[in-house]
Amino acid sequence: MRSFAGAAELSRAGLLAAPVRWPRPSALETSLTALDGVGPKLAAAAAATGLKTVGDLLHRFPHGHRDRTVEPLGEVEQGREATVLVEVLGRQPRPFRRGGRSFVSVKVGDESGTTRATWFNQPWVAQKLVTGSQLLLTGTKDKRGLRVSEYEIMRSGPRVLSRDEQGPAVGDDRDPPHPAPPAGEKVNLVPVHPATEKLRPQRIRNWIEQAIRYVGDEIEPLPAELRARRKLARVGDAIKAAHFPEAEGDAETARERLAFEELFLYQAILATRKRAHRTARAAPRLEAPGELVARWLASLPFEPTADQRAAFEEVDSDLGAGEPMQRLLMGEVGSGKTVVAVYAMLRALEGGFQAALMAPTETLAEQHAATLDRLLGAEPIPFALLTGATPAPRRREALERLATGELGLVVGTHALIEPDVRFARLGLCVVDEQHRFGVQQRAALDAKGAEGGAPHVLHMTATPIPRTLSLTAYGDLDTTALRELPAGRRPVETRIVNEGERPSAYEFIRARLREGRQAYVVCPLVDESEMQRGKAVEKEAARLGSEELREFEVGVLHGQMRSVEKQETMAAFAEGRIDALVATTVIEVGVDVPNATVMMIEGAERYGVSQLHQLRGRVGRGEHESTCLLFADDAGDLARRRLQAVERERDGFKLAEVDLSLRGEGEALGTRQHGLPGFAAASLPEDAPTLLAAREEVLELLCRHGSLDTPALGPLLDAAERRFGSGGTDPFAI
Repeated sequence: MRSFAGAAELSRAGLLAAPVRWPRPSALETSLTALDGVGPKLAAAAAATGLKTVGDLLHRFPHGHRDRTVEPLGEVEQGREATVLVEVLGRQPRPFRRGGRSFVSVKVGDESGTTRATWFNQPWVAQKLVTGSQLLLTGTKDKRGLRVSEYEIMRSGPRVLSRDEQGPAVGDDRDPPHPAPPAGEKVNLVPVHPATEKLRPQRIRNWIEQAIRYVGDEIEPLPAELRARRKLARVGDAIKAAHFPEAEGDAETARERLAFEELFLYQAILATRKRAHRTARAAPRLEAPGELVARWLASLPFEPTADQRAAFEEVDSDLGAGEPMQRLLMGEVGSGKTVVAVYAMLRALEGGFQAALMAPTETLAEQHAATLDRLLGAEPIPFALLTGATPAPRRREALERLATGELGLVVGTHALIEPDVRFARLGLCVVDEQHRFGVQQRAALDAKGAEGGAPHVLHMTATPIPRTLSLTAYGDLDTTALRELPAGRRPVETRIVNEGERPSAYEFIRARLREGRQAYVVCPLVDESEMQRGKAVEKEAARLGSEELREFEVGVLHGQMRSVEKQETMAAFAEGRIDALVATTVIEVGVDVPNATVMMIEGAERYGVSQLHQLRGRVGRGEHESTCLLFADDAGDLARRRLQAVERERDGFKLAEVDLSLRGEGEALGTRQHGLPGFAAASLPEDAPTLLAAREEVLELLCRHGSLDTPALGPLLDAAERRFGSGGTDPFAI
């Protein structure tokens, strides 16, 4: 038997004779300055990248390994990359320049031959090339010698660098000497660690070679039964093998084990947070749907989709549990999320409670109010609209009626969370486009619950979220997805249009306008900017109105307009008095004009996949065929692939998966904005199966033990909180 990351053969006698060593977790807090070659300047550069302790260093895993087998210099063929162990034979060189590039070149050799080794654009290397120094070089042989791509000093010559010698800049490759490998031994699987301009991979590897002795102080966070059942290596062995594997498959095996641990601990935090919030405060326990809801459903001019009916049932289950509902409703563009929201709010009214719908913008709040007025139909249920633009007399009246309980429903923006807004019995909150609100803003509405209790909360988003991402970004929320489109919604044909096709694109728009249809033109900027390229709405609207669309009425809409102006513009467009609306992404959500059938998006490469999908969802809402035209000013490879995905795929959930695979988890949602963890070993969506397995294990432990904070599970929860933070009982601390 051989240890997972060690060379020694293990026998029963050897195992019994092995000394018992208790881990000392505090040792992992040792400063990097305890390592050879780390002085104050380098420590500061490392701290800027999140490396402050040896524990941080051990969890900075390499993004790959390179097989570096040492070959005799004389056997290296031209045009092939190779690794050689050579000695500096020539005099210490001086850098020189030619054609805008700097060169450093020196004669090197081993027992099989000699050649010239050349470094490009690394003038500081010259100071290290002392006669007699031994170097491990990786490069490509050509007719002039060896073009060096990587190097390490295995033994210095007469001049030995000081402990923290910096040279012209911090991290200028003045790495401490490495011990030379025995002659002829294979130098295999060299790790390549994530680096920065100031901290090159060789330096980080040297530090980790020193820090690896601390792996024995890592506490094993996984329960023993789980580790044994899944045949998982010890955490210390896995960390060692992740950095310095001895066999080809060891590094990936170690990474998979460490990825499982990371995802398991994060799911443990989410499960604990979810449980803590649900038990912290009671919520209204509502009875089964009554006559009000039945009458409303019967009055709808359409039949709810199967997805909407399933959502009704999930909402009913949540509202009758006596614990605060925390449900995320993800709806395809036009899938009818508002119908589910109205259903939930009417359920609260039936139970004698109030309901509030909060939207991030005045435009969206106004659209919700109009939709609510239409959906309620014959039901005489009064509601108020509260935004920053609400006149003072109307605002005072609404606040008085909310405080007394006379007013059961309210729709608004951030105005709903002002201190002077008081509810008599707030039982349910609907938060639309919830990711646009900050933690404190959403928590302020949550704090207005009836009699010190917690209101039920239904979060809504028009951004389809892949399951793997929802289990990390929104893992403490229950999720419902509306994938089925209501009857009457037409698919939108999407085309990427080259600049040379612009005249025909305008002719296409004019033809649709002559048929009586309407169009959107989306621009990335409100005003022209020297710092940003792109079309601005005001100038583009004026140009279109005097040139390509001069025979039609052109309007303007953007977020910097006064509320009254925005309302008047949207009303004019909805009533058909404006033919083409030139706007920013303020129209992204909540705008419903069935007669609009064409959308032209300028600078489409600036937007993400989900945002483009939401924008084009503003057309195709009526009986006529609809088209979305994407103009890209300067699309790179990644942006072009995103645009092509939008062009060929109409399913928002499938697009979200594509976006996740193209950009990765953090960028797809925005790591900083959403508080997504920075996983060291795990990578999504590639590790989606591991994520699901980790989640199942956490749920099983919760079912078996009732809590993860139990002595039977050892340091599991402590380790999870150290790694990711507890998040307290805040349901929005995502």
